[in-house]
Amino acid sequence: MNDTIDLIRRYCDAFNRGDWNGMLALLDEKVVHDINQEGRQVGRDRFAAYLDRTSASYAEELRNVVVMANEAGTRAAAEYMVHGVYKATDEGRPLAQGQTYVLPGGAFFEVSDGRITRITRYYNLEDWLAQVRRVDVD
Repeated sequence: MNDTIDLIRRYCDAFNRGDWNGMLALLDEKVVHDINQEGRQVGRDRFAAYLDRTSASYAEELRNVVVMANEAGTRAAAEYMVHGVYKATDEGRPLAQGQTYVLPGGAFFEVSDGRITRITRYYNLEDWLAQVRRVDVD
């Protein structure tokens, strides 16, 4: 259990540093990635491509991260607050104009042999859309 909690913390820390290679090193080659309200991708290479695509549009940091794991260390969850900047328009999303956002998020993990084998991410898309669509008037 403690090794799994440490693994997930290292994953979140690498995310916050923008250390994609560090994140990828923690994943199984056939990692399953369930993308919030978008579908499923399989494989470390596809996860790497996802990171490249999303990092072009979003600068995010996970804060107040809490990690939990089952006793066997095969399942874990992380809850956090996402602090982000929408820096470039992502396909199918509203126009990016440097909007900032803060929203709760979480991820569920499966772990085997010290590697992450599944990541299922969640955040409230409607909350995010409302935040990036707001117009601030001075």
